[in-house]
Amino acid sequence: MGANDGILSTASLTIGIAAASNARGPVILAALAGLVAGALSMAAGEYVSVSSQSDIETADLEREKRELAANPDFELKELAKVYQNRGLDSKLAIQVAVKLSEYDALESHARDELGITKINKAKPLQATLASGISFLSGGFLPLLVSLLAPINQMVICQYIFSLLFLVLLGIISAKAGGSNMTRGILRICFWSTIAMGVTASIGFLFR
Repeated sequence: MGANDGILSTASLTIGIAAASNARGPVILAALAGLVAGALSMAAGEYVSVSSQSDIETADLEREKRELAANPDFELKELAKVYQNRGLDSKLAIQVAVKLSEYDALESHARDELGITKINKAKPLQATLASGISFLSGGFLPLLVSLLAPINQMVICQYIFSLLFLVLLGIISAKAGGSNMTRGILRICFWSTIAMGVTASIGFLFR
């Protein structure tokens, strides 16, 4: 999604400027500014979002730790209830809860009651880097087009190449996720065309 955003937002911005100007300089500047601003915005937004999630997880774990210290019997029954709700009978559920609590009570509650594991635990810096890099990798493609395409055909070149890039990413995503490829391609083509068409129209208004 970050790469898709990078392609579409950078291409749309570049198309808007190209529609309003016959000079290459403003087009390249718009692509570069959109690329940098978009990547930093995505990274900052992701950091704030995932940091908030991490803070919530930390608070939940601290609360669970206090509850385990204050009332371990109640917490054991609560854990057993989780396993009952997943299909175990009451006797087996309490046995599993006892065994797992003996090994690591907090980890068991975090995983099975709160849904927090080492794998899915919020990692703000990792999410920030992934978001920023994915946006940059997508946004670099319209920047490359702005450097190489004929200036008098910049709008159509940006549209065609960006659509090709987006379709390629859509195919890869559909194959990876096992979703319907045709539906995904049509959806991305439709909304991308609207986005780039609107910015082109605004650019032509100020030509």
